[in-house]
Amino acid sequence: MSDSVLVVPYDPQWPALFQQLAAPMRRTMGDVALRIDHIGSTSVPGMDAKPIIDIQISVAALEPVDAFRLPLERLGYTFRPANPDRSKRYFREAPGQRRTHIHVRRLGSWTEQFALLFRDYLRTHPEDAQRYAALKFALAEKYREGREAYTEAKGPFIWEILRKAGHWSQGVGWEPGPSDA
Repeated sequence: MSDSVLVVPYDPQWPALFQQLAAPMRRTMGDVALRIDHIGSTSVPGMDAKPIIDIQISVAALEPVDAFRLPLERLGYTFRPANPDRSKRYFREAPGQRRTHIHVRRLGSWTEQFALLFRDYLRTHPEDAQRYAALKFALAEKYREGREAYTEAKGPFIWEILRKAGHWSQGVGWEPGPSDA
């Protein structure tokens, strides 16, 4: 897959694809992976998205990195130590494999909880999921060859949804459900 931004209609195979990718992670990582969750837009039923499966692996600590790096590398994933987001450790698919983003985050951290809350809010608020999809289509057209600009331009909408999700979570007593894998 090239690095251009492409948003496509929802594919009902995305949850099964997540399960195919997550099952070997669960077997290989064992108790190191406290949670393995399908996050990002492909995890929201009916929502159009970039066809990239995002997987969040929750661990007790981000150091030592070898506790999760070595099992993921055995599965063919590539560690990206230069990722500027220090709240996670980031892995990508092996060359020639389907685009996959793996976000390893500390269990209970703000960023781990944010990803789960954002997903759960959009799953239960299809009107906001559709607004997000429409925005993504427009931004993909505008920033087709500018992935960073595309991501940056989504920021104001994401913060709007986070504010709404925060209120929603308080009203329903939201907690993350069980791990997806």
